[in-house]
Amino acid sequence: MMIGGTELYRPRAVSDLGLWEIAPLTLKIYGIAADGQEITEALIRDARSFVGLEVPPLVATEGEDNGLGFVIIHPGDLGVSILAHWWIQGSVLCQHIQRTLWGADRPMDTAARPVIACVWELGLINAEQVAWRQTMMTSAPDPAAYLKARPAMTAI
Repeated sequence: MMIGGTELYRPRAVSDLGLWEIAPLTLKIYGIAADGQEITEALIRDARSFVGLEVPPLVATEGEDNGLGFVIIHPGDLGVSILAHWWIQGSVLCQHIQRTLWGADRPMDTAARPVIACVWELGLINAEQVAWRQTMMTSAPDPAAYLKARPAMTAI
């Protein structure tokens, strides 16, 4: 719901959808759903296809990956966003997004629309950067601990 051009905040359901191995990355998978939306098997398949096809070449081009990251699948009010993130150089987060409006036949051009994330996605991104600092930016980096670290939230 919009009031004067600003959307009213309402918590959205968050789900832990497990891990994906998409070489060269191991990715934590999250879902966020707006009221009336759900994370369907079809959305999960579409997200896995997008990440599997588009992210590995980007990881290779960027280089210096840490082999870890996370994905957010977010059916929202206006469409569905899939945000793939991976860590490089020990402290840098890379992102590749696909955003498709409901009813559209193709995703939006994210190069021409330089969106980072919405407020709900930013909550998970923040939780992930905290987990990264606490588990990987230490004197004894622990990838297994990073992969196990999940935010203690059912809504954001």
